[in-house]
Amino acid sequence: MMRFFYSLDSKLHTIHGFGYTMTKLISILIFAVILGGAYSASRAQDIVTPSNTDSVRPTPEPTSVTPAKTVSEDYFISPDDELEIFVLDVAELSRTYRVSPTGMISVPLLTKPIKAAGNSPAQLSQIIADQLREAGMVSHPQVTVQVKNSRLHSIAIAGSVKKPQIYSILGKTTLMDALSQAEGLTDDAGNTAIITRGDISSRLLGLDTAKESEPTDPLANPRTIVVDLKRLMEGGDPKLNYDLYPGDRVTVQRAGIVYVEGAVNRAGGFVLKEDREQMTVLKALALAQYVTSTADTKKAVIIRGSATGPGGTQEIPIELDKMLKRRAKDRVLLANDILLIPDSASKRAVHRAGEAAAQAAALMVYRY
Repeated sequence: MMRFFYSLDSKLHTIHGFGYTMTKLISILIFAVILGGAYSASRAQDIVTPSNTDSVRPTPEPTSVTPAKTVSEDYFISPDDELEIFVLDVAELSRTYRVSPTGMISVPLLTKPIKAAGNSPAQLSQIIADQLREAGMVSHPQVTVQVKNSRLHSIAIAGSVKKPQIYSILGKTTLMDALSQAEGLTDDAGNTAIITRGDISSRLLGLDTAKESEPTDPLANPRTIVVDLKRLMEGGDPKLNYDLYPGDRVTVQRAGIVYVEGAVNRAGGFVLKEDREQMTVLKALALAQYVTSTADTKKAVIIRGSATGPGGTQEIPIELDKMLKRRAKDRVLLANDILLIPDSASKRAVHRAGEAAAQAAALMVYRY
């Protein structure tokens, strides 16, 4: 009996040991499976291909790059304009294009020319991008269009400026900027500038109706603006700093000139730099450094242009002798007037006689 219980106890211990061993083996296997899964997952993340990555990312919508704001947004391309077109990652298309006289450009890889004239740079960039995408040449084209040069889009600056010529502008500018491009005014510039509007500014400002019945007086034309340069430059009135558009013309009026001739110490022409301040006879004499000793101030005249006078001029007598003595009112001179002060024959004879007597006296002193 005792042997039976001993044998049973031994078997139970054996069974218990086997169960414990099996439990440990199962735990090890489960732990190995967990580690293997984690390692496989980490390896799967490491070997994701670029194509898989792309499939996860959202597909970008086809857009074109908005051109840099080197020109105004209201600028429209014209025939003969020179364009810089850049297509990202397509060097064959990125170069300089010239718009044909008919307003078209030919882009490589595209079978048909593209109409450029009449479009803004942003609109043309979108048109090129759309056609490249439709032709299957570029899947997501990014196009930039810039105006490099324009023959038609320019303004003319003429008159009394240091560099009168035609200046290219790729949009609108201002009167002050235009005068700065012309390096400022000359010494004989007046206080008036005349702006003559072109077709582009007339369309933008609603002046097209002026074509139907233009007045005979150019200054009464709504396309013509008279600007007071003195108020603009000295007062800084922003209302007078008008916007200029391609096709406009700026003419700076020359200041009036009065001329002083005859028996004066410094004959010549004198610029009326201040149009608002009237030039008078006495002011002109001061500029001419006064009359000479032989001047006949009683016969001074103003020679002025006249359509009805002989030779297109008229002579206006003045009482210069009384003016110099403050016994007569000073007279106003107009632009292009000539103040003529003749020599007096008697004074000249007396002057010559005096000079001769002085020379004779000097000779007598020298001899003795």
